[in-house]
Amino acid sequence: MIDGIRLTKAPIRWGMVGGGRGSQIGYVHRSAALRDGYFSLLAGAFDLDPDRGRAFGADLGLDPGRCYPDWQAMFAAEAARADGIRCVTIATPNNTHYPITRAALLAGLHVICEKPLTFTTSEALDLQAIAADRGLVVGVAYGYSGHQMIEEAARLVADGTLGEIRIVNLQFAHGFHSAAVEHDNPAARWRVDPAFAGPSYVLGDLATHPLYVAQVICPNLRIRRLLCTRQSFVASRAPLEDNATVLMEYEGGAVGTCWTSAVNAGAMHSQKVRIVGSKGSVEWWDEHPNQLRLEIQGEPARVLDRGMAYLHPQSLADDRIGAGHPEGLFDAWANLHCRFALAIEAHEDKDPARLAGLRYPGIEAGVEGVRWVEHCVRSADGGGVWVDYA
Repeated sequence: MIDGIRLTKAPIRWGMVGGGRGSQIGYVHRSAALRDGYFSLLAGAFDLDPDRGRAFGADLGLDPGRCYPDWQAMFAAEAARADGIRCVTIATPNNTHYPITRAALLAGLHVICEKPLTFTTSEALDLQAIAADRGLVVGVAYGYSGHQMIEEAARLVADGTLGEIRIVNLQFAHGFHSAAVEHDNPAARWRVDPAFAGPSYVLGDLATHPLYVAQVICPNLRIRRLLCTRQSFVASRAPLEDNATVLMEYEGGAVGTCWTSAVNAGAMHSQKVRIVGSKGSVEWWDEHPNQLRLEIQGEPARVLDRGMAYLHPQSLADDRIGAGHPEGLFDAWANLHCRFALAIEAHEDKDPARLAGLRYPGIEAGVEGVRWVEHCVRSADGGGVWVDYA
């Protein structure tokens, strides 16, 4: 149970790049990082417009002298301060993630980055090598993975309740972009522009979330090959897709599917992860994140609820309030930021033993998400063919 007692020695001195006024994701990051006192926001380069960014930082209560015109100025100035930031969150469009993350790591900063981490696997591997060489943490913002019932699903797989895993069914298919909303919405516009979004839209922006959740639940599954088809139902979005279907074959014989879409008209999030084994199945739905549906062959289906004593102990560790009270996305993100902080302190103390059992979406998750998207795009652009996963 999380009860507000900080498990690290002191708050981590923290800055932000992007996430300024009007940014929904910027507010989510700040709320999550500050929730339990693990981070202290001291600096920021919040906006491409220096005056607007400075004014926003002042409205957050920051020292105006630490509200910088750009990330280059922030990294240089903070490095010269005895009380400079130790970690930075990058909440900017996709095309900036690689250069900013790389510069932050070279400046000795831990990083929490929005996904996708980079455009290419080679870029992601470069960041992984730098982080490893310098003993730095890179966290990736797969925020949904902080929901506790995902941990329960992982425990049911690990203890054999589901039997041998046969099928992985992933979905993240909302309907909010079923029309060309980007014409009037700048926040949507960059997501469908290859110059800013990269080689994909919904594959990278949506599908990597349930992909990572499935990796948490079934950590031993390895993709052997995949096939992807993608479409641009709003024609102006081409070559980026607003709908895609992926078939996956895993080593050992399991199979998987992933449907991701922004044109599922009438749907809300519709992010679901279903894991089917030889004895039973589990299904998690992000619109009802406090429940996990468990179906054992020959038994009545049941719904497991967050916070109940019948769950595995590890599934109760991140509860913030008793069963019956709903917890949501802000709680899940705060859970991850708690783990990010614990990982950062363990790295700084050179105490790898404290990392044992600490699950969070780190640099490996970022690399894998980029690799998966890259293979999906290669398959789809090759005519929807099977490609070996390497």
